[in-house]
Parts: sequence; structure tokens; C-alpha cells
Amino acid sequence: MDAQAIIAALLHDVMEDTAVSKAEIAERFGKPVAELVDGLSKLEKKEFQSYQDAQAENFRKMLMAMARDLRIVLIKLADRLHNLQTMAPVRPEKRRRIALETLDIYVPIATRLGLNNISRQLQDLSFEHIHPVRFRVLTRAISAVRGNRRELLSKILEGIRNKLHESNIEAGVFGREKSLYSIYRKMVEKHLSFSQVLDIYGFRIIVRDIPHCYLALGALHSRYKPVPGKFKDYIAIPKENGYQSLHTTLIGPYGTPIEIQIRTQGMHHLSEQGIASHWLYKDSEESGANLQVKMHKWLQSLLELQSSTGDSSEFLEHVKVDLFPDEVYVFTPKGKILALPRGATVIDFAYAVHTDVGHRCIAARIDHELIPLSAELANGNQVEIITAPHASPNPAWLTYVKTGRARSKIRQFLRTIQQEGSSTLGENMLNQELQALGVLPSEIPSAIWERVIRDAGKKSRREFFADIGLGRSLAAVFARRLAAHDEVPQTEASVSLPLVVRGTEGMAIQLASCCQPIPGDPIDGMLRKDQGLLIHTHACQTARKLRNSEPQNWIHVEWGADPGQFFDVQIRVTAKNVRGVLGRVATGISQAGVNIEHVSMDRENPGLYTELDFLVQVSGRQHLAALMRSLRRISDVVRIVRKQE
Repeated sequence: MDAQAIIAALLHDVMEDTAVSKAEIAERFGKPVAELVDGLSKLEKKEFQSYQDAQAENFRKMLMAMARDLRIVLIKLADRLHNLQTMAPVRPEKRRRIALETLDIYVPIATRLGLNNISRQLQDLSFEHIHPVRFRVLTRAISAVRGNRRELLSKILEGIRNKLHESNIEAGVFGREKSLYSIYRKMVEKHLSFSQVLDIYGFRIIVRDIPHCYLALGALHSRYKPVPGKFKDYIAIPKENGYQSLHTTLIGPYGTPIEIQIRTQGMHHLSEQGIASHWLYKDSEESGANLQVKMHKWLQSLLELQSSTGDSSEFLEHVKVDLFPDEVYVFTPKGKILALPRGATVIDFAYAVHTDVGHRCIAARIDHELIPLSAELANGNQVEIITAPHASPNPAWLTYVKTGRARSKIRQFLRTIQQEGSSTLGENMLNQELQALGVLPSEIPSAIWERVIRDAGKKSRREFFADIGLGRSLAAVFARRLAAHDEVPQTEASVSLPLVVRGTEGMAIQLASCCQPIPGDPIDGMLRKDQGLLIHTHACQTARKLRNSEPQNWIHVEWGADPGQFFDVQIRVTAKNVRGVLGRVATGISQAGVNIEHVSMDRENPGLYTELDFLVQVSGRQHLAALMRSLRRISDVVRIVRKQE
């Protein structure tokens, strides 16, 4: 590390624990050191809802600082490592909390940066603090087993060295110790006993250059039988953190499984010291430039997430998702490789290509076959995204996307759409209340608007209206506040007019699924906090119950002019149970200019009559009446009703 980083490391707690300010540090040690120390300092003591919220905000601050200067996270990891090494006097519950936090956040960051050495130490120390008894038992068991394994280990080592020497390959061969935590994880995740995990021997082979990696692999495969499906080429396709090696599993002497990693000295250095070593020591290997580009992209994605995420806990959730160590590698139609977390879907891929591709995607082809957007990707898939200019993200996508980038972009889009619709709704609701008080909105002076908006803690009129539209503030209260000022001209109060809705406003105004209102139905509107206005039919049973329990949330609404679109409605057709009746009813619906969305039949009680349930799309109540008249003309139809709760 350079002098600035070492000074910052020594001063890392000064701003938190003393009265020294950032300005004083900048004056004495220079601005770069002050920026590093500030990035490492927790936020000033301010009110948070919970410890989790405070920690999430601190992580957000650290990761943002890290995106500007990588040295911050290197110092933070060293600090966390030192904390774990000196936690003996701390209360057990606090030790456990800090250790869990380390496994949850700091270990994945160290892994992402390729700092495997630090990552292993953090894991083992955290394991010791979370499960002290298990840690002691495993430590003793490993010490006992090491002596018994020595003979077999030296036999395998000798066999590998001899084979490489015969093939004229210069190489260093080393036994690879598994960390305590990785042994424990393997036992838990794969339900293996201690002896089963320890039966797998690991070796690392370090050669001169890349061609010799593949020569060594061929030589070993001719000496020991490889296990099918256990070969991974991370040299051709490196991991996201830049890690490169050939991995293979062989069956050694006495049927013992042997895990082999083959790499160059440069790859080994990167594996142990991480991507930062390329930046800090300006390593001469060509891969250094590519790694810098990769890591720069990831750090940039953190800044993108920051700008498009609402709160700290949501930001932290996205970052955790992107720190997944397991990856799948997929190809674009032009042959470019993208790395995504295991379990990622087509939508994750679309957003990884570009935000606009994600927003506009409607379907995809994997290996030239059409597949749904929710399909999970597998290693080696070639993915082609099909887009449409007027397509937009669906809230349901959030249930199956995996990457933080896709999740945050979808949420940002939905929030923007909701904000726009809510703002229009809120403005209409406020205008309605003002007119009832005899105030024309256009005649309220700008200074009065600004004062009321400022008092409400909002930055703009749009935000102020959106708050009303989302049910967080009451239109009637703010209408009275605006009308109370002497500067506001007032006329004679008029009768409060109903709020006009069209049903096509988007997320701010939604139609209740229980009664499925359509234009022409008598309707009421229920304002739900943070969700906008929900429209029910006047006769809806659910609405009646809610009207009694929450009368203050209901407003008078009515349908506007023809919205020019179709609305879902359910009808039940009772017909004679004769051959071809479903076809005749479906034809009748189609001839009435109505689209069928879904159909189901009552198969459990076959008798003289059968019940057919249709979900159809109509433009309004008149269109539905015309459809019913058309169906009644079919001789086999006995009864038609509209299904509503």
C-alpha cells in the first residue's frame, strides 16, 4: 500500500472516536487522506429506525466510497480482520453479530476482489466466533488426521511430480489445505461426514505459462482417470473477479479423489492477493488491463444502483445479490461472454446487456429456441433478446430476477410510472376539494403554493400531488390550508364533483379484482396508503365491509368518457351438456366482438347441464349486455350471469 493508505489506516477511527474533523485531517495530511478516512468512518449518530437500518446506511456509505477509491475497502477488510482477531473480551452475542455480518458482506466483497487469502482468514475467524465448540472439535480432528494422511499425501505428490518430469514440464507442486470453514460448509451443505470431506486431497500445480497449463492437464489425465463433468476451464473463461485456473478432479491411488488446480505464477499471485494487486503494483501481465476494466464495471454498477435505489436496506439487498460467488457464463448472439449469478433468468441477461433492452424485452431465444422470460440460464447458453418498442417492465418480474441491477432498474421504472400516475391523481383530488371550497386552483398565488408545499416537507408540486395520490396525505386537509390564506380569492362554494376515472391511468388507479368494475358500473374509490386509488363497484361485498371499517378512505368517483380500451370481466354460462356446446358458445362470444382470455368447465359434476366460466374483455357495460343478448340466442344456453363477489 502507498503512504496515503497507510496514514489513513492508522487514522481510520479518529473521526469516529474523537472530535477531530475531516477538515483538520485534510490540513495536516492532505485531502486524499481525509477522503479515505471519511470513507472509512461510520455516519454521525443520527436517528435510525433500527440497528439494521443504521448498518445498511454505513455499508452504503462505505461501498460508495469504495467505488471512488479501492483502497478504502482494502483498509476496511484489514480493520475487520484485526477486529475478529481481538474480539475475545467482547460479549458473545456481539461477537456472533459481527461474525455473521462479516460472512454476509465482507467475505463476499473480499472474494469479489479476488482476495482469497483474507477471505479464508475472515471465514475461519467468523466460524470460530459463531460456533466456538464446533470450531474446537474440527481443529482437534484435523490435527489428529494430518499425521495419518502424510504417507498417502507424499505418495500422490511423488506420482504427480514424476509424471510432470517425464513430460518435460517444469512445475511447482503443492498440497492444498482446505480451510476449516470450507470443510464445515461442505459437511453441512452436502450432508457429508468429516472423514468423507477429508478423503478429498487438493493439489496446486504452478507452471511457467498458459500452454504449459494445458500440457500439465493432459499429462495428469493420462496418469490418473479424470472424473467426468468435474473439469472447469477458468483460463479461457475467467471468473468475474479475474480468477484463472484449470480445475480437474482425478481418481488417485487406492481410489482416492484428487482435486487439482493448474495455473501460472501470475494467476497464483492474483488468486491470493486479488485484483487490487494489479492496480497497486501495476503488474505487467496483459490480464491486468482486462481485470481493471471488469472491476471498474462492477464498481460503476454500484454507483448505478445507488442512484436508482430508494433506501439503504434495498441497496444493500441488491449488492448482496451481486456478490454471489457462483456464476453461469452465457453468450450474446455476437459471441460476447456475460457472467451472471447462478439461477439468473432471461430478464437478468437483458438488463446486463442494456437497461433499455431490459425495459423493452418481450421474449427470448436460448440456443435458437423460443423460451419464456422466467427461464433460468445455464452455462454455455446463447441468448437472444426479442424487444418491442412499446413494451415495459412487469411487476411480476421482481419475483424471479436474480441480479441487483435488474431488480433496481425494474423497481425504479415502476416507481417512476407510479409517481407520474399518482401525481395526476393527487392533483385531480386536490382540485376537486378546492372547488368544493369555492377556490379556483389557477388563482392561488405561487408563494402560497410554495409555502404549503415547504410546510408539508416536499420539494416540488409533483411530489406534493403524488403524496396525496398515494394516500399519504389527505386532499381535504391541504385544500383547507390553501384556502385559509387571505391572498386566495374565493367564490361561492360549489357542490363537490366526483373524481373522473377512465381505468387506463396505470398503477395509480387500479380496478379491484374482487368485483372487476367496467365502464357503466356505479363505482366507489378507496384510497390505500402508498398504493393509490382502488376502484370497486358500488354493490361489491368486499367494498361494503371496508366502507364500514374505514369510511374516511372512500371518495366519490365516476367513469369518464370512453377510454378506448377493453376491461376484464367474468361470466358464467350454464348450458346443456351436449356435444359441441363449448364451440358454439365460444363462436357466439367471438361474433359479439369480444376476446376470450380464459375458459374453464365444471368437470366434477357432469349432468344434464354444465357450467362454463369465461374471462372475457369488453369495452363497458353496454358491450357486456350486447354479448349476453347474443349468447341467449343459442338454443343450448340456459342461463348467463356476470360473476362478482
